[in-house]
Amino acid sequence: MARNIITKNLPHNPGVTGWNAILPEDSPPHILAKNVNADWLIIGGGFAGLSAARRLSQLAPDSRITVLEAGRIGNGPAGRNSGFMIDLPHVLSSEDYAGDSTEDLLQMAMNRRAIAFALDAADEYGLDSEIISQSGKVNGAATSKGVAHNLAYADHLDHLAEKYEILDAQHMKELCGSDYYNQGLYTPGTTMLHPAAYVRGLRDGLRHKVSIFENSPVTSMTKTGADWQAKTPDGAITAPQIILAVNGHAQSFGFFKRRLMHIFLYASMTRALHTEETRKLGGNPRWGITPSDPVGSTIRRISGQSGDRIIVRNQASFVSSMQVPDRVAIAKRTHHERSFAARFEHMSGIEMEHSWGGKLCLSLNDVPAFGAIEDGITAACCQNGLGTARGTLSGIVAADLVTGNLYDNHQSLERMLSYPEPKKLPIEPFATIGATLTIKYREWRAGKEV
Repeated sequence: MARNIITKNLPHNPGVTGWNAILPEDSPPHILAKNVNADWLIIGGGFAGLSAARRLSQLAPDSRITVLEAGRIGNGPAGRNSGFMIDLPHVLSSEDYAGDSTEDLLQMAMNRRAIAFALDAADEYGLDSEIISQSGKVNGAATSKGVAHNLAYADHLDHLAEKYEILDAQHMKELCGSDYYNQGLYTPGTTMLHPAAYVRGLRDGLRHKVSIFENSPVTSMTKTGADWQAKTPDGAITAPQIILAVNGHAQSFGFFKRRLMHIFLYASMTRALHTEETRKLGGNPRWGITPSDPVGSTIRRISGQSGDRIIVRNQASFVSSMQVPDRVAIAKRTHHERSFAARFEHMSGIEMEHSWGGKLCLSLNDVPAFGAIEDGITAACCQNGLGTARGTLSGIVAADLVTGNLYDNHQSLERMLSYPEPKKLPIEPFATIGATLTIKYREWRAGKEV
């Protein structure tokens, strides 16, 4: 009997992501315009999908691998995050990112496998230090409560035998040019990405091994016999195996109903600073600060071919429809400007050039949506707000799973398969009301950390 799946929503990404806008103009997309056959079909061209494609090309080098991306690679959620590929525990639902010590040790090993994979890809494809660099990050604390969060997290790192350094207010000012922060907690293992340039680089590096089609959304999938056929507006791919790497949009395909939370985070990027403004700002040319309180402001400074710029990310909204109008992302700019002005009082006349929103996917019990979900379909979804590391890992391990590679996976496959299913959410409108109130309360409680 044939099985037919109709996709209900196509991705919409609000605003123009600054990460993509500051890159050179992209090459024209390869759009699927015919019917073709493949051994492996990957739906989704973000961290998970492209990592799965690269891993499959390593494990099954003679196979036909195809990636379908609904939009342009680098313009979707993978090109809209802040670019922190974090190795340490980073549980967004906790007060200070810490979780269970046993689970955290295993998650760190998994995160580091993902980071090693990304660094190896960067070396293979010639991605420079502006695109990817293992430079570490700082948890910045602007309040006494934030300092307490940092110290609690440092105590957790002591139990895990992990390295860190406490930075006082002066060291923080020397780092970022701002006296806003009372303290910082530096950890060396985070890899910093230019997220849009990184996924573009993966795409371009893979093209001699993998067929990659952009602006080619899947509108339906039909299974007849041993094969699935995924249709797009202008063509179709027929393959026996599909890796679904679309994060929260797994629900658009009818999977994980009422089990995934869709959160949009918003960011703005300044215009390029003039030479005198760069001198006045002070600090290091590149750094990344995550907030001591998980709902606070993430701040980055980048420097290089696209100029010196500051990126501010804060404000979140729960959107069960996964559709946010562009105007909402633009409206968040005012809050980003206030956060920038509070931290850099000595800087004036610095406009925000780009503002955007990016979607992440969470589960109530902080587990992925991973594994076989139907005969011939494997999910690598729900990264719980850590799309860079967990998305990369999900793609790698999905490729391990579908090829039967049970040995070279550092326990990550076993652990990914052992997670329970994401918990069910309350029915609407209670899910939206509860999530929205929780977000607003936590943002209010974070105070100056936002």
